[in-house]
Amino acid sequence: MNSDDTNRTDRDDLDGEVTDQRTGTAASARKREKGHASDSADRGNDGAASVSDSAPEFGLVPVTTLVRTKLAQGWNWLEEMLTGRYHATYGLAVTRILIGFTGLGLILTNFSARHYTFGVGSAWNGEIAEPKSDFPNIWLFSLFHRAVTTPPLFTAMMIGLALLAIVIILGWRTRIVLPIYLVLWVSFIELNDGAGDQGDNAYRMFMIAMLFADTTRRWSLDARRRARNPEFPDNDGGSWRWALIMANNLAIVVLAFQVCAIYMSGGLYKAGGEAWQHGFAVYNPLHTQQFGTWPVLSDLMTAWGPMVVAISWGSILFQCAFPFMLFNRYTRIIALLGILSFHLGIALLMGLPWFSLTMIAVDAIFIRDRSFAKVSAYLRPWWTSSAPRSVGGASGGSGARGGGAKAGSAGRGGGAKAGSAGRGSGSKGTAAKAGASAKSKASAGSRKK
Repeated sequence: MNSDDTNRTDRDDLDGEVTDQRTGTAASARKREKGHASDSADRGNDGAASVSDSAPEFGLVPVTTLVRTKLAQGWNWLEEMLTGRYHATYGLAVTRILIGFTGLGLILTNFSARHYTFGVGSAWNGEIAEPKSDFPNIWLFSLFHRAVTTPPLFTAMMIGLALLAIVIILGWRTRIVLPIYLVLWVSFIELNDGAGDQGDNAYRMFMIAMLFADTTRRWSLDARRRARNPEFPDNDGGSWRWALIMANNLAIVVLAFQVCAIYMSGGLYKAGGEAWQHGFAVYNPLHTQQFGTWPVLSDLMTAWGPMVVAISWGSILFQCAFPFMLFNRYTRIIALLGILSFHLGIALLMGLPWFSLTMIAVDAIFIRDRSFAKVSAYLRPWWTSSAPRSVGGASGGSGARGGGAKAGSAGRGGGAKAGSAGRGSGSKGTAAKAGASAKSKASAGSRKK
């Protein structure tokens, strides 16, 4: 082998070594890249596994957690309902006004026969000596009982009670007046146990609940007085505002429960009677001397048999279904209209206006404030348009009669105002004409002088 072949072979071997080194280096590089890729993939898989492990399983929430969440939501809702804001502000105002009218009407209708019904003329029933009710035996509720044997004092106390009812209607210092009125009213109405009825018991229970409510936030002199305070009605009460709101709203709950209990118990009691089951129960009281106040109207209402049955069964259905119909807006409207018709019928046909007015008064709390606000907004333009207005130009006429100087000053003032109005509206020519006419009127007034 010659040197050329040897050199060629050596070069081939060297190229092979270099190629092997390069190939090995590339292979090692590829291995390292694969290793890094596999490591990153492993780390990604580990991270995904850790994320999947730490992610909450929404489909496997414990029942206790759901129960605690629902209880917390319910508690927050209850707290907001009781202490968030005043509810039924318009309804409580209507309740206060009608309660006052009920007391005033009952006193006025019995005032002419006061001594025979409650005073010394009723001594024959023995209640002055030995009262059937326990209230006259309590010192706080025995004021009328101790004054009943003195007719002038008894009359004066009845007049004072009527004045307190008027004060309640107007809503003046109701927080102070209402407890006094309640004590005097119970003392008065319990003089003759036979002259009262279940309406008097409901009247007393409703007033006890109203002691804890703010019935004067609308349509009252108290609201007009407190409106001068810049914090009314959003921040009145200071740090104890939440307690006042809660007392007001709990009083509404008590009133609602009492009304629903009266209707429900009355409806169930009627449903157990044979006369109500057969549908002729309404006929009997309307044709008695005690309840048939309008014989002609009673005959008209009971002349058609199906109407008697509809009224008898309808009253039971409305009374029993009333609490359940309050949960929906539309059924609540039907329930309130039906129960209103029911009470109007009792007041007109059976001669029980004060009982009916007492129940209607408390039914007003079921009407939402927004409904009262809509009615008020609807009636406000009519009320404003019917209000008397001042006649314009009277001051100008008196100024003209007063002399030319006053007319001239009025004219200059009118010219200036007209000019400013013209500049504000962009019609300078009109303002200039108005000023010129005013000045001419002023100069004419001075020439007349």
